[in-house]
Amino acid sequence: MPEVSRFFGIVIFMYFDEHNPPHFHAKYSESRAVISINDLKVIEGGLPRRALSLVLEWANEHRDELMDNWISLQTTGEFSRIAPLE
Repeated sequence: MPEVSRFFGIVIFMYFDEHNPPHFHAKYSESRAVISINDLKVIEGGLPRRALSLVLEWANEHRDELMDNWISLQTTGEFSRIAPLE
């Protein structure tokens, strides 16, 4: 499970050979969510409101990089780290 980014106790990661739609995983404490890259909606699980707000802010800033990672992980298994939210 490649860790793509980490900020404010939140870990963002993606898996190899995942199913569509393009998405990423976010973990904060014991909470986990799967978030669609295209529309930034939670498609599975959930996070506390403040953590989700931070994740969505970060994802909105890095949507192109997330999609590039999605494609790369599915085709070559490689990925790039993405800058954290500051």
